[in-house]
Amino acid sequence: MDIAGVEAYRACATSAVREAENGLTLVERARREAGIDLEIIEGIEEARLIQLAVVRRMRLEERTALLVDVGGGSTELTCFSGGRAIWARSLPLGSVRLLETFLRDTPTVESRQASLLRETIDRALAEPFTALAGTTFDEVIGTGGNVETLAELCPADPTTTAERRTGAMKRIDVAKMSVLLKELCGLTADERRQKYGLRPDRADTIVPASFIFARTASLFGADGIAAPGVGLKEGILLDLLDRVTGAADPKVDDHAVVEACARLGKRFQYDEKHGRHVSHLAARLFDDCEPLHLLAPRDRILLRAAATLHDIGDFIRYEGHHKHSYYIISQSDIMGLSSAERAIVANVARYHRKGAPDPNHPNFRDLDKDARAKVRSLTALLRIADGLDREHLGRVHDVRAEVDTLRKRIVLHLQGDEERELEEWTVQQKSDLFREVFGLDVVLAENLGNGPRSEPERAPKRAAKK
Repeated sequence: MDIAGVEAYRACATSAVREAENGLTLVERARREAGIDLEIIEGIEEARLIQLAVVRRMRLEERTALLVDVGGGSTELTCFSGGRAIWARSLPLGSVRLLETFLRDTPTVESRQASLLRETIDRALAEPFTALAGTTFDEVIGTGGNVETLAELCPADPTTTAERRTGAMKRIDVAKMSVLLKELCGLTADERRQKYGLRPDRADTIVPASFIFARTASLFGADGIAAPGVGLKEGILLDLLDRVTGAADPKVDDHAVVEACARLGKRFQYDEKHGRHVSHLAARLFDDCEPLHLLAPRDRILLRAAATLHDIGDFIRYEGHHKHSYYIISQSDIMGLSSAERAIVANVARYHRKGAPDPNHPNFRDLDKDARAKVRSLTALLRIADGLDREHLGRVHDVRAEVDTLRKRIVLHLQGDEERELEEWTVQQKSDLFREVFGLDVVLAENLGNGPRSEPERAPKRAAKK
């Protein structure tokens, strides 16, 4: 890279390094000895990058598709509808993982081992199958190291004149693959290599990979699997290219992350209307307060994610639900967020109520200095936005913030129902952190004539939800 004058790169490690005991040591040595910043990406980020490559390669706007990426240590499943990913899971299935677990000490695959492979794969696929029950897929797409090989050994016959003429898309015939799989099980790795002309690193992993593809196709009723010829490598490159050239659209990322958060919220029966409304209000405050916080556009997405999911902990118990929200978010896959970003989102949700971010709390203390500063700023905004929808009734339809540094205040102009005294009172109650972080009082435009009501004696009589 030095010789070529490379100015931007992205180096990624996947499941092998994620699960290795010395994975972080590898990252540190790569940085210290080679000057390479190696990023350990999660399975859901693998899925996002792979789908980016697939969407650029195939037209999926009008089709429902299932993307199956079989790697060495994990399998990523992504469901597309209308050209967008609407569901994704990373499963602990991989060709190398299954090889080392079930086939390490045997030259061929006996019937007992084949049964163990099928049962293991079926158990891992049970949750995705349930989640996608009733979905009819127009296309099942395969990616990963063994897909191209299987497409060459088990080619599907072209179905259209255009395909026959151009050979544009390789496809795997599932029935042919099932026949081939039986033959492969009866051969040693050396025999497979010689008979089918396989590379040594394909001669062993092609068997467990074929089992994964065959079982997935069977469960979802696919007789063919498209092999677009792209995968994680191309996805990383395209993502890097978009970011370097400025082609990446923050609005697309914003929408994708918020929708991923909404899907997670629905799994835990969250109040979707409230979450989306607070997310909208928080985004408005972020935009209007930009001269104060000086955060990046990406941080706006993190705020919207935290706002969407701040009450998800209600699923466990209302008392202490902010802490439960932290746990659920921190332990969940959210497509479009890195593990570091998810930690920020979880902390912002954690502190949307009760005590402020505290260095004595391990969840906050473990963040780096920049992340802690972001959490404080974003939490200050979220508390105000959440207060504006105190009762989850949408009484405040919209907000505009006017920064008045001369008078050391921020003025909130509200639109909505006339009866919103409780919401206004709550905003004043939850403005302490904003005042601490930004050094400004929070004032409601309606109260300018009478002075700020920053510390009312008691709440209005209307019952409060939180």
